[in-house]
Formats: sequence, C-alpha cells, structure tokens
Amino acid sequence: LSSVYSFDGIVVFGILFICTCAYLKKVPRLNSWLLSEKKGVWGVFYKAAVIGTRLHHAVAITCLSMALYLVFIK
Repeated sequence: LSSVYSFDGIVVFGILFICTCAYLKKVPRLNSWLLSEKKGVWGVFYKAAVIGTRLHHAVAITCLSMALYLVFIK
C-alpha cells in the first residue's frame, strides 16, 4: 500500500490512465459516452485520450522505460 504514495506509483498510474483513455477513444460506444465532455471532471478523460493519441511514441517510450525501471532497478 505504501507504493501507492510513492513517485513511482503516481507515474505508473498516470501512464496507465493515459493508455487506457487512448484505447477507449478507439471504442465507438465508450468514446461517445465517456469522452464526449471536454470540460470539467469528465474532461480529464478526454484530455488524457488526446495526450495518448497525439504523443503515442513518447507515451510508449515512457511506458517501456518505466517497466524496465520497475523490473531491473527497483
């Protein structure tokens, strides 16, 4: 439970959140339901999906480097 409050846990959560929202943007039913709002609390999902689709190379490299860090260094 203490890893939730560490910097590593926050970074992993952010990366997984961005990847999940980018994936949900490709599903038509979930796209219209979850990612239709662009402002407010629900807008966070839309903004994460935009980050995931526009910066997919950077997100993939970050995901891979975080995985290698967690497996080999930590």
